[in-house]
Amino acid sequence: MTSLVVPGQPLGPVSAYIPGPGVHVFNGQIIASLVGQVVTNPQTTTTTSTSTAVPPTISVQKPVLTTDEETNATLLPEVSSTVLCRITRINPRQATASIFIVNNHICGDEFQGVIRVQDVRLTEVDKVKIFNSFRPGDIVRAKVISLGDQSNYYLSTASNELGVIMADSEMGDPMYPINWKEMKSTRTGVVEERKVAKPF
Repeated sequence: MTSLVVPGQPLGPVSAYIPGPGVHVFNGQIIASLVGQVVTNPQTTTTTSTSTAVPPTISVQKPVLTTDEETNATLLPEVSSTVLCRITRINPRQATASIFIVNNHICGDEFQGVIRVQDVRLTEVDKVKIFNSFRPGDIVRAKVISLGDQSNYYLSTASNELGVIMADSEMGDPMYPINWKEMKSTRTGVVEERKVAKPF
């Protein structure tokens, strides 16, 4: 038996198997105790007088990271990497974001990034207001422009294809882009300002 199981899933009667690690017995049934792969190991007997059949041991092992998953777990943003991030807080000088995807690969750990007011767009930089460009909860496509300081990557949305790709209105309704600087609520029709990413 080599299948993926979840906790509480019956694996067989105690008469057919000897319970091993990752399982428990309930009402005469062997039950999985954790998510993982089922492993059965036949028992070997060393009796010389009689040959008695000993049931195999059944256990559940936790899944092991594959090479691809290990790569994703240690994936770090680099300069010019395209990232997806969630805006966590804003102030007049910058928006703080949590990076969760780097170059189309899900990160094992989230990283913190900052979009400074001068990195929001290419033109009319002196007129940019962070509050009119991003709000907490927005999902943003950005590019890493610097490894920044010890705790933050510096990000930029100063390109047509970069900016907000998903956002909710102040009322919590999903919004869709109507131009490069506005999004509209799907329910109320209220328009809010954002630095919108150009759709692909």
